[in-house]
Amino acid sequence: MHPKITRRLILAAGLAAPGIARAAFPDRAIRLVIPYGGGGQTDIVSRVTAEALTRTLGQTVLADNRPGGAGNLAAEAVARSPADGYTLLVGTAATNSGLNALLYRQLSYDWRNDFVPVGHFCSTYNVLLVHRSIPGNSFAEVLDWIRANPGRFTFASAGVGANTHLIMEDVGARLGLDMVHVPYRQSTQAMTDMLSGRIHARCLGLPEGATVRDQASIRPVALTAPARRPEWPGVPIMAETIPGFTGGGYFGLAAPAKTPPEVVARINVALNEALADPAVRAAYARVGADAAPANTPAQFAAMAAAEGERWAPLIRRLNLVAE
Repeated sequence: MHPKITRRLILAAGLAAPGIARAAFPDRAIRLVIPYGGGGQTDIVSRVTAEALTRTLGQTVLADNRPGGAGNLAAEAVARSPADGYTLLVGTAATNSGLNALLYRQLSYDWRNDFVPVGHFCSTYNVLLVHRSIPGNSFAEVLDWIRANPGRFTFASAGVGANTHLIMEDVGARLGLDMVHVPYRQSTQAMTDMLSGRIHARCLGLPEGATVRDQASIRPVALTAPARRPEWPGVPIMAETIPGFTGGGYFGLAAPAKTPPEVVARINVALNEALADPAVRAAYARVGADAAPANTPAQFAAMAAAEGERWAPLIRRLNLVAE
């Protein structure tokens, strides 16, 4: 066959089946944008995921911390990236369930239309620590004291609309409690004030809670997880007092809108392969996170939507605005 004819056939085949041209994905490093700074739970589970995907995809996945604006800076960076699968976002309820869209007056990205879901990789939960100046040895007894002392119980959070703030507001709304929220910009100051008794309580992530749970001035009274956890022996879950109650955060992968479906599917398969690895699951567990079961992009989208539907009414009712 004449060389020019052969070349035309090859080009025609490529145009007729565009997926063939993308079959090599990934052929270079992938950037995983983390919406918070280094060292915290989000950073750790994200880096575990990046390392696992490096193995299952066969290309380096580079962790890139972009803290700021409760995840908004990271979300904006990914939304403006090429839709080729080489830039991914560690998505949370703040960025991918629409919570930030309710909390912030103006966003530079559209959480509904600027991303496509790839997959859920883990969930995290919290512990409620209470200063010993509040009487009672159980969560139920602490709640009784709050009822008997309206407007006196103070609790700290990382800021208006933070997951731990919403959890406490949800507890208060369900039980009709009058509690005082005290937002902090610096976690260390919040911890100092709780340990000293200037603040009565703080709901915070399990790893951070583990660093202070043995302090004599405080005690853990309840977990927001769906079941008791062996690393917190004797600490009940909130659902034992408030039936059906859970609260926590999720982490998943999202890509820029219009990323080719076959690329999304390739990353999803690699993610599920990583989630099946006992070493990956154990690495999550060491920082208080539960690995997600195998899931599809559609299942992740449904889970993220359900989170938004849970918290949005509370945010609207309280008219919360993040600074």
